[in-house]
Amino acid sequence: MDATIKKAFTPNGVLRASINLGNPILAHRDADTGDVSGVSVDLARALAKVLDTDLELVVFDTAGKSVEAVTNDAADIGFFAIDPVRGAGISFTSPYVLIEGAYLVKDESALQGNEEVDRPGTRVTVGKGSAYDLYLTRELKQAEIVRAASSQAVVDTFLEQGLDVAAGVKQQLEADAQRVGGVRLLPGRFMVIQQAMGLPKARPAEAARFLADFVEQQKASGFVEAALKRHGVEGASVAPPA
Repeated sequence: MDATIKKAFTPNGVLRASINLGNPILAHRDADTGDVSGVSVDLARALAKVLDTDLELVVFDTAGKSVEAVTNDAADIGFFAIDPVRGAGISFTSPYVLIEGAYLVKDESALQGNEEVDRPGTRVTVGKGSAYDLYLTRELKQAEIVRAASSQAVVDTFLEQGLDVAAGVKQQLEADAQRVGGVRLLPGRFMVIQQAMGLPKARPAEAARFLADFVEQQKASGFVEAALKRHGVEGASVAPPA
């Protein structure tokens, strides 16, 4: 291991990995033990092993907080949906996992397709600072966006405020639909989320290339696919080679 590369990832002597619990496909906390696990945690551990360093998990409940930690050098790496807004402060790898974003509506809603959502008077709920928030803020021209405190709170906010559409990770919405009843997902997807690793933009270019190569190796070796299966993740797929 090149000492310069290792130092670029561990300026504080340990690899600090920003983990976002707002996306349950990639990370979650065990309700009984409090332990954090998931695909992103597995990748963080694998990188720490390659760097021959200790790992510190810096855990957040929303994507926005996780992004802020890496952007402000409070963490050395993170796991994010690729987005140009976030790219101002973060150097992204190519994606390692692809996830679908979907819409949820009440059973009695007149909406039947994703293309019908962007209309005057339609209020769409998203998790504040999430990939869906950033994407829909750019893409929706007529519908109104209402921001919930977190991705996990989207469906409850949608119901409590009597809104028209909830947007988020398809699997999260499917789980919420079973939990609350009286709702349905619109067919298909409105976006594909490219989940990547990233590090602060200020870190050396050599470190960014090293991380990009690491991600490609983990995809090619079957590590990412095995992690998805190990954690019982359905509806997400390994991203193709860069």
